[in-house]
Amino acid sequence: MSGAPTHVTVLLSEAVEALAIRPDGVYVDGTFGRGGHSRAILSALGAEGRLIAFDRDPQAIEAGRLLADPRLTLVHAPFSALAVELERLGVACVDGVLLDLGVSSPQLDEPLRGMSFRFDAPLDMRMDTSRGQTVAEWLAEASVAQITEVLRDYGEERFAYAIAKAIAAARAGGAVATTRQLAEIVEKAVRTREPGQHPATRSFQALRIFINQELEELSLVLPAAMAHLKPGGRLVVISFHSLEDRIVKRFMRDESRPPQLPARLPVRAADLPKPRLSLVGKAARPGSDEVAANPRARSAVMRVAERTEVAA
Repeated sequence: MSGAPTHVTVLLSEAVEALAIRPDGVYVDGTFGRGGHSRAILSALGAEGRLIAFDRDPQAIEAGRLLADPRLTLVHAPFSALAVELERLGVACVDGVLLDLGVSSPQLDEPLRGMSFRFDAPLDMRMDTSRGQTVAEWLAEASVAQITEVLRDYGEERFAYAIAKAIAAARAGGAVATTRQLAEIVEKAVRTREPGQHPATRSFQALRIFINQELEELSLVLPAAMAHLKPGGRLVVISFHSLEDRIVKRFMRDESRPPQLPARLPVRAADLPKPRLSLVGKAARPGSDEVAANPRARSAVMRVAERTEVAA
């Protein structure tokens, strides 16, 4: 294993401020990572406060155990299991939920995780290395149509079909098992690419999102988080990809509007059911100083919504 990679938490103070933390509140950090947001939340909590931190990455959970804070409960599970795990812990509702999406720097910078074409390593890409199928295993059996769909839908890759055919042709001579193999296959199949971007960037991103079911996990956790928020509780989500942000934006927008009723139904505006969320401010992005210090922050978008009094 290489030297321990570090992670710089994005929008740290902004996210914690958006949670509007009560000292005796109960909060959820859906993506512990290396604990940047969790440490800041704990520092704002009083002795009676509580933080429940999720992560599907065993290494993140191991790092979290070093905190040894009695107010912190670590849960080795994807955040889509929020409802099940809160019930298991006897927690009916919480005062805030923070979701910092995407991957952490240690996941990208640890060669053995196989998430980056910067290193030659086994083609894994799983966030939870204790379970599930690796990218290499999936590519060994996926059809050209399936690979094309993943690259197109999750990576918005316009050369998806050409890349899929190239992968299928390459595996006829042996498994596509390493990051270098995949990067070279993609590089030969992609005719043009945006300046400054490696030809394999979109393909690696698409396969990582797919193998970890990142968009599906997000779609599951948002309604669960909303349902478990107390009135006045905050949902804070930091996205790093347009597909993620689109899901978050639509969810918060739809839940902050009254339910859509059939056209021409004779109902007064005052009698319409009230929305379950209210939007808090506008979408926030890192400032120029933060992006200069941490280039990986440049695509981050933070959205905030508050739970209303309306019952779930």
